[in-house]
Amino acid sequence: MSRKSGSADQAAAMESAAEMANAGRLKQIRMAAGLVHRSNPRALPIVFGSALGILAVLVVVGLLTGLAVLLIPLGVLLGVLVGMILFGRFAQAAQYSAIEGQPGAAAAVLENMRGNWTVTPAIAANRNLDVVHRAVGRPGVVLVGEGSPTRLASLLAAEKKRVARVAYEVPIFEFQVGNEEGQVPISKLQRKVMRLPRNLKPAAVSDLNHRLKALQPSLQAPKGPIPRNIRQPKMPRPKTR
Repeated sequence: MSRKSGSADQAAAMESAAEMANAGRLKQIRMAAGLVHRSNPRALPIVFGSALGILAVLVVVGLLTGLAVLLIPLGVLLGVLVGMILFGRFAQAAQYSAIEGQPGAAAAVLENMRGNWTVTPAIAANRNLDVVHRAVGRPGVVLVGEGSPTRLASLLAAEKKRVARVAYEVPIFEFQVGNEEGQVPISKLQRKVMRLPRNLKPAAVSDLNHRLKALQPSLQAPKGPIPRNIRQPKMPRPKTR
């Protein structure tokens, strides 16, 4: 085989890989658009209407002022940018709506947080299937409970006491996920956790993780047969921003 034919094969392979990648991205966008439309049928018209509205305004202003050459490209860029921002927000809201109320939804949100977080789902639970998840990061230890607020209070308190034995003076934060008074809606959980103060240095976070690994799980087995079809929900993909 000649060098020319070899380079042609390589070019064809690269072109094929690029086409597959583009097809994958288009499929992801279509999936995200479908998820957004099912969650909120008015979302996509709002996205396209806002983008086209900005473009139309700048086109008119450009034609009236004689700056069309400058303002029309600017209108295209601003329209696309605004459309992407709105689409990302609607997509994120649709993701939270899709997992809200499912067992393990809080753990799925915690595991999708940006930054150096170590998330351990279901470190504590009771026979009523109320559950506590743990996230360790720069703020310290974050305990997040899912279930009945009346039962979670004692479950979180017991887990906080257990963690404090090895965490020493590290801050421990508690949240309950839900829509009742004193609870954090699943859509606001990530924002709430990410806004916590950065109290620890990376080395201290690593040391804290090692100490927490020594703790034995405090799960209580539920009475009766254990369901086999319960899975922790995953955040719908892709997360468009």
